[in-house]
Amino acid sequence: MFASVLVAGAATGSLPGDRKSSADAAGSAAPAGRRVDVAAAAAEAMAAGKSPVEAAERAVSRSGDRWGAVYSEGEYEEFEEALDGEYTGVGLWARRERGGRIEVTKVRAGSPAATAGIRSGDLLRSVDGRTVDGRPVTEVLSLLRGDAKDAPAGTPVKVGLERGTRAWDLTLRRARLSTDSVTVSELAGGITVIRISSFTKGSGDAVRDAVRQAPATAGVVLDLRGNSGGLVTEAVTAASAFLDGGLVATYDVDGEQRALHADQAGDTGRPLVALVDGGTMSAAELLTGALQDRGRAVVVGARTFGKGSVQMPSRLPDGSVAELTVGHYRTPSGRAVDGRGITPDLEADRGVLERAETVLSGLGDS
Repeated sequence: MFASVLVAGAATGSLPGDRKSSADAAGSAAPAGRRVDVAAAAAEAMAAGKSPVEAAERAVSRSGDRWGAVYSEGEYEEFEEALDGEYTGVGLWARRERGGRIEVTKVRAGSPAATAGIRSGDLLRSVDGRTVDGRPVTEVLSLLRGDAKDAPAGTPVKVGLERGTRAWDLTLRRARLSTDSVTVSELAGGITVIRISSFTKGSGDAVRDAVRQAPATAGVVLDLRGNSGGLVTEAVTAASAFLDGGLVATYDVDGEQRALHADQAGDTGRPLVALVDGGTMSAAELLTGALQDRGRAVVVGARTFGKGSVQMPSRLPDGSVAELTVGHYRTPSGRAVDGRGITPDLEADRGVLERAETVLSGLGDS
């Protein structure tokens, strides 16, 4: 739900000391001076009685950071609420295709989008008359969610859509929704399937609880398909459900190297398969890379998206927030994710769950 972001409450990755990082595709690192330039532009505009948000947006555009974004105070408040598991929006997950178009990847059952007949695979062309092609997913989500103060549940938002040769417009009314980011089901033979749609607050502990409650002798399928990221701290907690502590990932902020570690020992003996696809992004890639590098899981599916850049938020003088890219993630073995993604151990486009069952049966026999 976060770049593939829930089009009504993007989740991106939070780092210790940071609130979050963008859930969209990779960008180049931005030096600290670039953030200073954006803040200065906003301050000058505010002093001149002009819009600091518009000035900051122009500065971000000039910075060359493709995934930088600026949020009003209300937009950022709504964005943060989404990370806590609730948001006001229309119930879409979406991602930016490599050509710059915005594709709907999932529609929440019972949401305004579902009621209106929007489907996975539809292309989003515009929001309230503004073309979204080429925009960062975070910015598109911001338009769909609206400002927390000015766009509460019940307010309208007009969207332009495309499906094959058909193009149409419709008006949705925002609703208050919850994320339900972790769901658990069981396959034949007691295999537990843990699906994580995004890493919102509490999702890491939910994964740990699901592993503890799984049948002792059966394997686990960790389904990360379509997971566009979320709070990095929650992804690290989820990793600790399967690792014996140790390194999960490294990252840099303005050139300073930092590390993320699993702070608890988890279930290290249970057979584990991780499912991924082109919609697996950001914090979900970080988790996949850790499990793969440390030999803890067999990764099945398709190459992941390749979003491994870190965005840091900066509060501007009027309360709005600017985010610019400051660094990149690496897996425990030092692999860069940004622009490359993670290659699964076993590639599969169809019958992925069946392939996972077959792999687990082999792991159980080994």
